[in-house]
Amino acid sequence: MTLREQITHDLKDAMRARDEVRLSTLRLIQAAIKDRDIAARAEDRCEGCGHEEILALLQKLVKQREESAGVYETAGRLDLAERERREAEIVRAYLPEPMDGKAIAEAARTVVDELGAEGLKDMGKCMGALKERYAGRMDFSRAGKEIRALLQNAS
Repeated sequence: MTLREQITHDLKDAMRARDEVRLSTLRLIQAAIKDRDIAARAEDRCEGCGHEEILALLQKLVKQREESAGVYETAGRLDLAERERREAEIVRAYLPEPMDGKAIAEAARTVVDELGAEGLKDMGKCMGALKERYAGRMDFSRAGKEIRALLQNAS
């Protein structure tokens, strides 16, 4: 079962269970995927967005929910912060197991070695390779710091 099919299946289950938070979150995910499909078709990719794009989209949704929860918490709206965190957990369930710091550092080192990167000018090339290989599994802000450190030491 593809990720799209799983989300649709879970949406139907949430409807049957009358789980409002899960239902609204899954509808939000589907709407975001449909928007991305429309954008892909505008770029002459008739099949819509691919699996990696969906994973990146889900990561973005989780990040947005976490940031919103922090803002709500600061404003004293703990009820809204809790809902945002619950939505983030629902979205996170569709992402593969995230990589830990050690695995990220190892992947960064491997990409730098494979590409023969020698300085900060190669940072974009390295990040592109990481995003291609580890979409949905890696914290790219942490990976960027690792690559930057490796490339600064290489110069």
